[in-house]
Amino acid sequence: MADLRKLLGMLGPYRRDLVLACLLIIVETSFELIIPTMMASLIDIGVANGDVGYMLHKGGQMALCAILALATGLAYARFAARAAYGWGAGIREAEYSSLQNYAFSNIDKYETSSLVTRMTSDVTVMQNTINNGLRPLVRAPVMLILGIVFSFSMNAQLALVFIILTPILGFVLFSIVRRVAPMYSILQKTVDGLNSVVEENLRAIRTVKAFVRGTFEEEKFDEVNDGLRSTATKTNATAVLNMPVFQTVMYFCVVCIMFFGGSMILLGRLQVGELTGFLSYVMQVLNSMMMLSNVFLLLTRSLASASRIAAVLDEEPALKERKDPVMEVASSDVVFDHVSFKYSQDAKEETLEDITLTMPAGSTIGILGGTGSGKSSLVQLIDRLYDVDKGAVRIGGVDVRDYSLSVLRDAVGMVLQKNLLFSGSVRDNLRWGAEEASDDEIWAACGIAGAAEFLRRFPQGLDTELGQGGVNVSGGQKQRLCIARALLKKPRILIFDDSTSAVDTATEKEIRDSLKKLEGVTKIFIAQRISSVMEAQRIFILDNGRLVDSGTHDELLRTSRIYQEIYESQIKGGSL
Repeated sequence: MADLRKLLGMLGPYRRDLVLACLLIIVETSFELIIPTMMASLIDIGVANGDVGYMLHKGGQMALCAILALATGLAYARFAARAAYGWGAGIREAEYSSLQNYAFSNIDKYETSSLVTRMTSDVTVMQNTINNGLRPLVRAPVMLILGIVFSFSMNAQLALVFIILTPILGFVLFSIVRRVAPMYSILQKTVDGLNSVVEENLRAIRTVKAFVRGTFEEEKFDEVNDGLRSTATKTNATAVLNMPVFQTVMYFCVVCIMFFGGSMILLGRLQVGELTGFLSYVMQVLNSMMMLSNVFLLLTRSLASASRIAAVLDEEPALKERKDPVMEVASSDVVFDHVSFKYSQDAKEETLEDITLTMPAGSTIGILGGTGSGKSSLVQLIDRLYDVDKGAVRIGGVDVRDYSLSVLRDAVGMVLQKNLLFSGSVRDNLRWGAEEASDDEIWAACGIAGAAEFLRRFPQGLDTELGQGGVNVSGGQKQRLCIARALLKKPRILIFDDSTSAVDTATEKEIRDSLKKLEGVTKIFIAQRISSVMEAQRIFILDNGRLVDSGTHDELLRTSRIYQEIYESQIKGGSL
């Protein structure tokens, strides 16, 4: 309930709409509860005495109450919809904002499909709680209390019949809710699993078709889809048990009242109109209890979703700034001082262990190592995508944890191993590096990155529209556009995480030669090919998270066994 209360605290400007909706429900219910009393008088006085004028008068009053109830009901629907969808939009916005503040280590805790579900399906559940649950939640207690009061005022003896049955209904509801509550959490996790399979398939659809694995993927989808169907069926089959039980008790109650009420009419202790009006109140009371049972089921499901949403909102960003951060990167030298790091505190082995190295300002640095040696992990510590566990990373003599995150990341341009472009024009994508960049600046960056030559062949040039993820350009073109985007930042430090792997050797050399002209910029190349780093002023070799060798190309050829093996294997394989 604490999670639900927290989310309700996010109603903000829609709180007034919610309050007005509640008041309108009370007014509507009051009008409806007056009608049975009027109906009893119409039958016992108007019909019994043949007084047409009285019947028309009471009938008009009943019609007026019905019209007013309809009007207030329509007004309620408008305010409830505004409150529900405005609240849902606010929750999604808060979740999305929280995700933007997450560090990589926070995001690593969740699957992408789960985050999508928490921002869509779970929020929809919360909206439905107001849309479908607010009306019975407010209406049912009002009808229950007033219905009992009016029914006792009409005939206390008959009222005892359904008062006795009320605890039975309460026990049934408690039993169903207690059983179904954990099922809703399982149901939402099953939705996560389905979304994960769909997302993975769509992302890798070209690979699926290339390897003719469509049938396998369909079978995998069918499995999780059947799992969702089974879970949803079991959950809802349990949840709807309250309806037949409530209806059975309700009709049993009606039969009892008809029996005792009929006996009292024969004895002259009750009038037909009173019994008719009393039955109306009994039906309203029992229906209100049925509505309450549905509300409890809605609340039970919303609690599961509220907990999942609150987990996203309550997640503390792993990276925090100092209260008085350093607001300027004065120099581009990088120092790793006995750095150790691992992605999870529960991990038995460290990803990087006791790394000490220096990258002078304006130098060109190469980093080599096998798969899983920690190359990408090393450079991700420079702009604080992750924080070190031990030691320190310093830029310009200042610990990176002392910088403002925005200032630090503006000073570091990183072209990641997995290049990503966004839907929109080439110009829009490149301006991620500098929002106000002119076309001349964009073309200059594209020239250095080797992207200008193919962009000029596009009929629309910089206005060429890119599909989601840049699907309509080749891997090499995508890499060059990402390099141009990083160059537009005019960073103090440039990191290339194997970001020319899809570029031919000749083009890669042209890019490296162009980058040499950038003065005062520290350039760090992570590569699989020695040709990508052999001209670097310093090459660092990592193995299993440790720095094993460093030096120039010539020095390493003489002293490093690992470097010699890589060099000879690539020469023999024709990689250079």
